[in-house]
Amino acid sequence: MFTGIVQDLVSIVSVENESNLIRIAVDLGELTENLELGASVAVNGTCLTVTAVDQGAAYFDVIKETAVTTNLADLNVGQSVNVERSFKVGDEVGGHIISGHVTATAALADLKIDDHDRVLSFKIDPKWMNYILHKGYVGLDGASLTVSSVDRAESLFSVSLIPETIERTTLGHLELGDKINVEVDSQTLAIVETVERVLADPVMREQFLSSQGLS
Repeated sequence: MFTGIVQDLVSIVSVENESNLIRIAVDLGELTENLELGASVAVNGTCLTVTAVDQGAAYFDVIKETAVTTNLADLNVGQSVNVERSFKVGDEVGGHIISGHVTATAALADLKIDDHDRVLSFKIDPKWMNYILHKGYVGLDGASLTVSSVDRAESLFSVSLIPETIERTTLGHLELGDKINVEVDSQTLAIVETVERVLADPVMREQFLSSQGLS
């Protein structure tokens, strides 16, 4: 599990493509201290398992399912990625709890810059818009952010970045059309899906309405 507070913006040092598998190495530097094999690290918000550690670089295997559902298959040597090591019980959670299980990718559709104000708008598959709410949480390339606006008709949502986020994450370096990994808030997902199931079942809907004194 992760907090959505990106610890560093680091470089990809190697990419090896094999049959239905991509092996990547990430320059974690000091973040490799006490990093054990099998530990979890979020790379662009995707939970990956450490397979090796060597001189400040951590190695990961990206399986076919992960490559298809995230932007990790597009990585090249020298490209920057957001990283966060998994948090420990008792650590401060400055963002919101992120699992590292990417929901979908979204493309940067619009970028507005006004001095220190930067607003990014992303286009996502319409089926995920039910889980993206104004002022709700969303994980973008592993960074916990608040949704500043939602356009359901166009399947667009926007976030506003502070200078620190612009400087320390991939989000400050995006260009139009670039893909980012999106993880919707797990609590929002659970609530929306539960309500949809209740409303779709006549018996459950009647029971719910009765319990609320509405039937």
